[in-house]
Amino acid sequence: MNGGPADEGPSTTGSVTGGPATGVLHHVEIWVPDLHRAITGWQWLLTALGYAEYQNWSDGRSWRLGDTYLVLEQSPALSADRHDRRRPGLNHLAFHVESRALLDALVEQAPAHGWTLMFADRHPFAGGEQHYAAYLEDKDGFEVELVASGAS
Repeated sequence: MNGGPADEGPSTTGSVTGGPATGVLHHVEIWVPDLHRAITGWQWLLTALGYAEYQNWSDGRSWRLGDTYLVLEQSPALSADRHDRRRPGLNHLAFHVESRALLDALVEQAPAHGWTLMFADRHPFAGGEQHYAAYLEDKDGFEVELVASGAS
């Protein structure tokens, strides 16, 4: 082919109809062993990061920011009762945070919502001297990384 649309690769600016750009994450679904416990921590965190509740049903809940949403679901098909980030599969989710001050405030509030600060002895530079971040783990073993804007 000579220079047709198929040769140009995916669009990075969205479709003509204003839809999301090719490659933008659509959603992430996390299976949790206890939906009520998971909602306690995740709802606080996601709301603090700008997400709004999107869907709510007996076995799940989701929150949306822009074109991307995150789902928590308690499935009867679970094969374990705790996530292990060191096994094959998802290690963690990383979120941008607009400032170091907001990141610090979230870290301070996190324990009241079921999150534990990981690598506390190296916080907030556990990812390196130029990487201002917090690593939090919930009661089911899921890890999130909060990265302050301007941190690489």
